[in-house]
Amino acid sequence: MQQSLASKRILLGISGGIAAYKSADLVRRLTERGADVRVILTDAAQHFITPLTLQALSGNPVSHSLLDPSAEAAMGHIELAKWADLIIVAPASADVIARLAHGLANDLLTTCVLASDAIVAVAPAMNQQMYKNIATQKNIATLKEHKFHIFGPGSGVQACGDVGAGRMLEPLDIVALIEPLLSSKHVLSGLTFTITAGPTREAIDPVRYISNHSSGKMGYALAEAAVKAGAKVTLISGPVQLPAPAGVQMIQVESAEQMHQAALTAAAQSAIFIGCAAVADYRMSEIATDKLKKGSESELQLTLVKNPDIIAAVAGMNKNRPFTVGFAAETRNVLDYARQKLLNKKLDMICANDVSKPNSGFNSNQNAITLIWPLGELDLPVQPKQQLAEQLIALISQHYHALEKKP
Repeated sequence: MQQSLASKRILLGISGGIAAYKSADLVRRLTERGADVRVILTDAAQHFITPLTLQALSGNPVSHSLLDPSAEAAMGHIELAKWADLIIVAPASADVIARLAHGLANDLLTTCVLASDAIVAVAPAMNQQMYKNIATQKNIATLKEHKFHIFGPGSGVQACGDVGAGRMLEPLDIVALIEPLLSSKHVLSGLTFTITAGPTREAIDPVRYISNHSSGKMGYALAEAAVKAGAKVTLISGPVQLPAPAGVQMIQVESAEQMHQAALTAAAQSAIFIGCAAVADYRMSEIATDKLKKGSESELQLTLVKNPDIIAAVAGMNKNRPFTVGFAAETRNVLDYARQKLLNKKLDMICANDVSKPNSGFNSNQNAITLIWPLGELDLPVQPKQQLAEQLIALISQHYHALEKKP
């Protein structure tokens, strides 16, 4: 097991909820990667999981009371707050999220968060209706404004029988999101990525073209995050107004056909391919050699032909096929279309992206993604694209490594 969190000090806060059973496995996953883990239980959490279990797994005493005389003689809550490199609250109930959002300090967990300058992340876990409630959504938005990292929640069948968003992420997914926040090592060292980004332009004549609103920001953020994690990255970019991320091999293209050729060449030498570009589906059957002049007709007919399907071509490679991740930018039936695309194009993962929502998607500095793979789905809520990119790169590399280990 790679010691990706060696000597990192992680304070795990566990609040009340049935998802607390996952926290025991989370402690194990963190410690096997070298982290020093200490645990705080809220009063409600102790109804779901015992201090003895967590002490046995972490190798450290478990704290639960703000008014413990033996601990507070040495200002125990302040020492814990100063000790941590990262505080992760998992599960984070609606109640604890509300108290953190309003800066309350009425138990040991919330006091430590308030008294710490460590990185803080929360993994929400609650009934789907509680999660959708406007009060909870406002509280989560407040935490984001305060630079908290929000991990999830996932979607699916809940313990109460409801179906929807509100499940705590699986421990390995949480670990994958923690690693890029803490690791000083290049956790992707040796891996090669090819990432496509931006729009393509399909010429009509020497001055006009067909294109779309893609800014390239998401693809460029993914390239930067992969380089930051130690990967060797080839970025194939359509025409955008962005500087090239430091450390990437840059290939600039205009048309879908140019991107298709560059992508197949680079993909054959890559472990992971991420198709983030918004590639035009059609191009002119013939490009006019001179500028088309406006005539007396009220209509102009253009004859278009299909462009090559880049992501399907990469996923269908018979030799040196990379782990292939697509994007589905949709305005309706987003998840249904994305799931269909995952199957039809034989992708390993796909990022479903609702570009109809305000303040996310094309041209925005933030985005929200539902990451889908054959056996699961994970919602990554609205956040800055750079932060979202780091989470996506961590999760994609985790699934890639898991697939590589299969016999």
